[in-house]
Amino acid sequence: MGTQFLRDYQLDAVNEMFSGCILAGGVGSGKSRTGLYYYFKENGGSMIPNFKPMKKPQDLYIITTAMKRDSLEWEEELLPYHLYAEPGGENYYKNKVVIDSWNNIKKYVNIQNAFFIFDEDRVQGSGAWVKAFLKIAKVNKWIILSATSGDCWMDYVPVFIANGFYKNRTEFIREHVIYSRYTKYPKIDRYLNTGRLIRLRNKILVDMDFIRDTVPHHEDIYVPYDISTYKDVIRNRWDIYKDEPIQQAAGLCYVLRRVVNTDERRAMTVLEILEKSPRVIIFYNFDYELDILMNIAYGEDVEVAQWNGHKHQPVPDTKSWVYLVQYTAGCEGWNCIKTDTIIFYSQNYSYKVMEQASGRIDRLNTPYKDLYYYHLKSRSGIDLAISKALTKKKKFNERGYTDKMFKPRSSTTNSKLSIKDRIELLQRKIILNSIAYYKYNKSPMSDKAYDEMCKELVDMQKKYPNIKDTMYGYVFYDFDGTTGFDLFDRLTSKDKEYLNNIAGHALFD
Repeated sequence: MGTQFLRDYQLDAVNEMFSGCILAGGVGSGKSRTGLYYYFKENGGSMIPNFKPMKKPQDLYIITTAMKRDSLEWEEELLPYHLYAEPGGENYYKNKVVIDSWNNIKKYVNIQNAFFIFDEDRVQGSGAWVKAFLKIAKVNKWIILSATSGDCWMDYVPVFIANGFYKNRTEFIREHVIYSRYTKYPKIDRYLNTGRLIRLRNKILVDMDFIRDTVPHHEDIYVPYDISTYKDVIRNRWDIYKDEPIQQAAGLCYVLRRVVNTDERRAMTVLEILEKSPRVIIFYNFDYELDILMNIAYGEDVEVAQWNGHKHQPVPDTKSWVYLVQYTAGCEGWNCIKTDTIIFYSQNYSYKVMEQASGRIDRLNTPYKDLYYYHLKSRSGIDLAISKALTKKKKFNERGYTDKMFKPRSSTTNSKLSIKDRIELLQRKIILNSIAYYKYNKSPMSDKAYDEMCKELVDMQKKYPNIKDTMYGYVFYDFDGTTGFDLFDRLTSKDKEYLNNIAGHALFD
């Protein structure tokens, strides 16, 4: 039976929790209150049916986001337990209560026999925060509060290690991870013994099952963009903002997104939405978007505030306002029940970030039943690819997107080609790529795609004994796939002219 202080699903979660667990609840589910009550209960306290104080409670350390620390939200959660964070008021108990951000977690690696609440899961990967977390977990009790659990098994490795399931990261990789053989960087191909991994994950996850009273309304609003400039960037691989060549996949995606996101018609769409809602939170990614949003004529009676790496301003308390929030700085760790509307000026690459951002207004104590989310996007390739990744609850991969963009389109009849025809097709593609790369300094496909094509050709030529009978067999008779720098020079003058013309038209027309 629930109480006025805890709801039924929160009380059920408290009864299932243990030191070393992850309390997994959606945004706005009350994880902070639930986690604190578990600490309160473990130290002898109770509020059911009446308040019963703790007996010699452990020191409490709460590691959270900088925004949530600065907004004093945890201080409000502590009040019903008669706890105060240092350097606040004097505690009812003699224990120490500290609230700090993840940036300062290394300050607490020498703390022992205390209780840690890690708010928002940052223990993923193998960086400094994870190393500090593992040291703390060895000699203290702890729980993690998370709205978005791991996307892949590697995200759970630090928590598995902290619970003693594995000695270290190397042991986990040795037992469960198979890396791809044909990539230039470590890329996981698949996992082994996933049955055990599922059992371990279910062992540490404590889910908070609850039904929301709110009704979210997500609306995709497609806005125009400069198509000709967008195509020019793809064709020329030229950064029109820095006036220099684009070298990396991330740089190309950045320029394409800037072309799309800076169209003035996107800003006009923001004003149209504001006509329906006087108080709006707007999430954005880049500083150039902030410049656009700050220069929109919202009206004299509209107050504009922002939370990002430059300014930490509170949510306005006027009749009409616009709150500009950068995704990385403010997608989590705070809430706002003064509005029912969020505008996503541009999409973030991460599904987790988008989910966390949506939860800023979807709280248990919001006075609104209907919540409105407006996703501004275009029908450009980059926006559609990001949307597709987010729909699949995955993180958008820039390298993967650019690889597909410049990968030669295979014919639908490739599977029906004879071995000889397939070999000749691969030979022609490899020669054309060699011409583009060594003669025109262009890269129509990624190194990965080129290497895969060369490997396929080498394997097929081994199976086809009459290699010299193919159209370009006189060029590829000793080809081993390591380099193609001399392929063009081996061609006959007639084939040189023919293939050079094809390459020129493909690259510059």
